Amino acid sequence: MDEGIESFINKFVDSNKLGACVDLLEGRKGLQRDLEWLDGWAESNKMKFNKSKCRVLHFGHNNPLQCFRLGMVWLDSGQAERDLVVLVDS
Repeated sequence: MDEGIESFINKFVDSNKLGACVDLLEGRKGLQRDLEWLDGWAESNKMKFNKSKCRVLHFGHNNPLQCFRLGMVWLDSGQAERDLVVLVDS
């Protein structure tokens, strides 16, 4: 699954996390390429991501709040996400 992915990916039993430093335009383009690659991988393996549960969490100051999509679905931005009982926020 993660062959060809430039961003870091964490795989769990029922969830995946994809992340990258996207402070420059090339980083944003790289993360979008990785999202497109994952969507294609899932489709070719007859799997689906629950895109309604996918969120973008922006970190850092002066973040341009770039929008990303998974397939044809634009991902919502979240202010916080729970990760293994820990609440992570921007």
